[in-house]
Amino acid sequence: MAHVKPLSRDEVPQFRERFEHYATTRGFVPNSILTMSRRPAIAEAFMELNRAVLYQGTVEEQLKMLVSLVASQAAGCRYCQAHMANLSSIYRAEDEKIRRVWEFESSPLFSERERAALRLAWKAATVPNQATGADFEALRKHFDDGQIVEIVATIALFGYLNRWNDTMATDLEERPQQVAARSISAAGWTPGKHAT
Repeated sequence: MAHVKPLSRDEVPQFRERFEHYATTRGFVPNSILTMSRRPAIAEAFMELNRAVLYQGTVEEQLKMLVSLVASQAAGCRYCQAHMANLSSIYRAEDEKIRRVWEFESSPLFSERERAALRLAWKAATVPNQATGADFEALRKHFDDGQIVEIVATIALFGYLNRWNDTMATDLEERPQQVAARSISAAGWTPGKHAT
């Protein structure tokens, strides 16, 4: 059960347009953002950062979603893992790729380009951070510096979200819970403290 109850959508009418976008693209409005909305400036800043990091730039959204999923796995945030399995599916990652994302180093489903990004996500989200110069050398074979900034920003965004949702014990919504149960439960995913 969440430590702080999320607001209802009606309690923050200034975010109506953003909430409608979430409901249309994801099928729900995330409880994490509804909780942040108790301080509208925080919610607004987060939503703008989220949009800039995940939905702008030249790194494809599908890869950013998988990077977020791996970073959330490394951090152990079940809420974010479920959300990112859902968004990976929405952004057309193959179901088998989502199921096997933890095997990115060995699975033939992943290219060397994807492995470089997912490896950095895993290492950078681990505490203490284990990213090395060699990881960036591997990235530079496939990505320019601007794209590397996008990948690191994606990992950093989920550093915030992983800590927010695990600390708040944010209640997991039905849709991402269903997607995670079907797509990543074989890899050991359970709702954990985020089950309602």
